[in-house]
Amino acid sequence: MCKERQEMPKAYEPADVEAKWYPVWEQRGYFHGTPNPDKKPYSIVIPPPNVTGILHLGHVLNNTLQDILIRWHKMRGFETCWFPGTDHAGIATESKVEKTLREAGLPGRDDLGRDAFITKVWEWREQYGGTIIRQLRRLGCACDWQRERFTMDEGLSTAVRKVFVSLYEKGYIYRGQRMINWCPVARTALSDEEVIYKEVPGKFYHYRYPLSDGSGALIIATTRPETMFGDTAVAVHPDDERYRDLIGKTVDLPLTDRKIPIIADEHADPTKGTGCVKITPAHDPNDFAVGQRHNLECINIMNPDGSLNDKCGPEFAGLDREVARAKVIARLEELDLMVTVEDIVHSVGYSERADVPIETMVSAQWFVNMKELAKPAIAAVRDGKIKFYPERWAKTYYHWMENIQDWCISRQIWWGHRIPAWYNDKTGAMYVGMDAPTADGPWRQEEDVLDTWFSSWLWPFSVQGWPEPTEELQYFYPTSDLVTGPDIIFFWVARMIMAGYEFKGDLPFRNVYFTSIIRDDLGRKLSKSLGNSPDPMDVMDTYGTDAMRFSIIYIAPVGMDIRYSNDKCEIGRNFANKLWNACRFRVLQGPVFAGFRNLDGVKRSDLTPDEKWIIAWLNQTIKLVNSALTEFRFHLAAHEIYDLVWSNFCDWYLESAKVRLYGDDPAAKKQTLAVLDFVLFKILRLLHPFMPFVTEELAHQMGFLAEEESIMLEDYPRELKFKKIPSIMDSDPDLLDLVEAKFQMVRAGRNLRASYDIPNGAKVKYYIRATDKATAEFFQSELDSLQRLLFADAVVVSEQDFPAEKLGQAPSQLITSGTIYLPLQGLIDIPAEIDKLEKQQAQLTGWIKGSRAKLANEKFLTKAPPEVVQAAREHLTEMEERYEQVGKLIAGLR
Repeated sequence: MCKERQEMPKAYEPADVEAKWYPVWEQRGYFHGTPNPDKKPYSIVIPPPNVTGILHLGHVLNNTLQDILIRWHKMRGFETCWFPGTDHAGIATESKVEKTLREAGLPGRDDLGRDAFITKVWEWREQYGGTIIRQLRRLGCACDWQRERFTMDEGLSTAVRKVFVSLYEKGYIYRGQRMINWCPVARTALSDEEVIYKEVPGKFYHYRYPLSDGSGALIIATTRPETMFGDTAVAVHPDDERYRDLIGKTVDLPLTDRKIPIIADEHADPTKGTGCVKITPAHDPNDFAVGQRHNLECINIMNPDGSLNDKCGPEFAGLDREVARAKVIARLEELDLMVTVEDIVHSVGYSERADVPIETMVSAQWFVNMKELAKPAIAAVRDGKIKFYPERWAKTYYHWMENIQDWCISRQIWWGHRIPAWYNDKTGAMYVGMDAPTADGPWRQEEDVLDTWFSSWLWPFSVQGWPEPTEELQYFYPTSDLVTGPDIIFFWVARMIMAGYEFKGDLPFRNVYFTSIIRDDLGRKLSKSLGNSPDPMDVMDTYGTDAMRFSIIYIAPVGMDIRYSNDKCEIGRNFANKLWNACRFRVLQGPVFAGFRNLDGVKRSDLTPDEKWIIAWLNQTIKLVNSALTEFRFHLAAHEIYDLVWSNFCDWYLESAKVRLYGDDPAAKKQTLAVLDFVLFKILRLLHPFMPFVTEELAHQMGFLAEEESIMLEDYPRELKFKKIPSIMDSDPDLLDLVEAKFQMVRAGRNLRASYDIPNGAKVKYYIRATDKATAEFFQSELDSLQRLLFADAVVVSEQDFPAEKLGQAPSQLITSGTIYLPLQGLIDIPAEIDKLEKQQAQLTGWIKGSRAKLANEKFLTKAPPEVVQAAREHLTEMEERYEQVGKLIAGLR
């Protein structure tokens, strides 16, 4: 039973509507998914935002897309479940809490000690960690909040330990001395994927290493002279004639009392620089390999904070690396060992989190050998079991997976999953297991924690209760789709696929949709430092949640960057207002039609041409939207719905329908209202996944749904296959073409009126010369509609040409179905209009001449910025087009 309608507000107030409906959906359990053998499952896992996170536009895009998928599948009859949660974000959270303690004047991490500090982190998480979850609710996300998880939950911690132990027992996890990336700010190891490479200015320092026998010197070059304290050799190529006699000799290492050997190794390139390479095995991956081949000593010269350690001597110990570099250079100059300094631009690895240059150093860490794990994951994508959208990301995936390196999984921080390894200091034994050993103690647990991604890669099955064989796992795993950013294809997507096959024996999801990168109107990435990253909460306050959701999808073509600015949310806000006004107009016409769901009681033969046309367009849009969503072409689906509502329904059908609504035939009015209701309810359901709040509100305001009902539980529109309306689009193609021709003729008539600035209120008379008899007869039957849409006092239709004396001075427009004329006599002062247009033409002639001269000036073309030249070209084109238009207007008046 549909409810009795209340008076509908004149304007849409999104804040009130959003606050009203989200609690209703959640309290009624609409977001909760439970195993149901009578339904097909559809599940997705949220890319867990950091517990420290706050909503940004990337989250808005990503989660809006997931919400569209969940709501669309729910309305199509699937049992849906969107598993939400947050990531403990080890490094980021630890840094955040340290900063909070410091700003409050409280004891810091090292002062508190491990247990007390971790207690502080949990307290911080309880107080602030739910911010982004509240914001996702504000966005309208239909997450199953009853299943919300946290990567440090007890259940997920059990899963992490089980995976670690399993991989250790298989020999995939090991502890060893290897070259790793080190963040001097977070003071922890980083995986290769956590290092961002930047092209930055730097210097190439050339200086001498004196031969120990006093016979000369070798010139080497480096960007990091302060690392010389870790040098243990100088390498030359074995075939380099210049240095063959020096192999085996030694050089004096400046600023130290050490001598280091000259060795022959193919790592040295005779064509680069002098062909001599300083070898620092502890601080360069290539040098480490050379050191392994030649059994060289590894001397780590760095403290955890990036300062030089005691191995550099008292003069340099404790100095920051940048300060030490300057001092080393100064001392080399004093010793007359500097040769030259060269300015360069080079690639430098930066810590993704701390945004500082990393250090490469040899360190004892825990690693996972990924080679075997990668094999089934590569095959899954190559064989099409898992599909990527856009497909081009598969190439990136293969490149990384086929060259995969061992994963450094240990981190020297406290917040995270502590590695389940214990050491016996008495016996030297090491134990790895689910729980601490009790026999033959005491045992000391490994201090390091696991990389945050080590818990995240288990997310698709750990959130469903694994390693326990839960009912949810049996029903919802594998999950269906994954929506994520391409920037974590290695961090997360690839690793989840590997984990799925290793621990569940199956893929974790079937489709992966990679979102676009959001940039500002200037093409720059959004960032706080540039001041171009708006707060989505402010955007929602200003424009409404639905407006922001719809707008960001509308401007997000598949595989292309998004150019965003807040004013583009006008698209969604105006669209919501347009739909609201259309629905309010319908409400003012009377109660809802009883058979609105299927046009019950309306015969197909009674439908007017316009009604058949709008139903045909509705049907076409339904097919296109469902197809687009199946192919993850979200922005295409948004465009199709927008065009149907704004143009076909509101601008054309609704305006045309007013002829029958305001007429004297009750039966015609009743049928028109029936079609309006039928189309509008389908539109609201079609749009619901994109704009959930306004569609729910309008479905109730219109009287389509009773108070206890929800549009979330309605069927999503499918291709119309009613017995009374089998396929309007295919049955009456000629009729539909004629309706389309009518609207094209109206556009042409309106353009004529606008060209001469004739207001809509002016009394005008149009003449239409149709191309054939059938078109003329159809236009003749649609005179009331034509007259209303053209704002005309009268419209005359004929299959024959009109006498010139009848038309007088009448500009015209020719389209496929005929020609429309607008006699101007009595509407404008024709001589004055011609005079005005000729002055415009003369002015345009001067502008065009000047613009062409500028673009012919070689100096302007070479010195002006490219965007300025392009703007000049576009301006010239615009003026030339305007000149042509003015010429046509003058011709129409003569």
